[in-house]
Amino acid sequence: MASVTGSSTFTASLSCHKPNQTLTRAANFNAVSLAVNGKSFPSLKLSSAPSRFQVSCAATLETVDKVCHIVRKQLALPEDSAVTGESKFASLGADSLDTVEIVMGLEEEFGISVEEESAQTISTVQDAADLIEKLISKK
Repeated sequence: MASVTGSSTFTASLSCHKPNQTLTRAANFNAVSLAVNGKSFPSLKLSSAPSRFQVSCAATLETVDKVCHIVRKQLALPEDSAVTGESKFASLGADSLDTVEIVMGLEEEFGISVEEESAQTISTVQDAADLIEKLISKK
């Protein structure tokens, strides 16, 4: 079973219960999250061209996994704790100082520098991974 959740001006959910079912039409989606058989995948950013539909990943799974590892380490969470791309720092128990330390750990791990304005927009693991990929691509 697969499910897709999207958001833009509205939120919608689509479920696929049979292997041969596919999503044939979607409108007004800016991003989607994908879950297949209980496993979550990072958010996907969607863009459309005049007569086609294109899906591109915001951040690689490898980047999301590294960010999850750093978040677990900075918050002293057990290695088996559930930290995914959708995990919010606040719901993991992070306060503002923890979030600063997470950002510092990410800067060190990825060799990047995160501006204060950008750091303030990070609230989830996926937000952090997306920002990292953006900063690395600008190098």
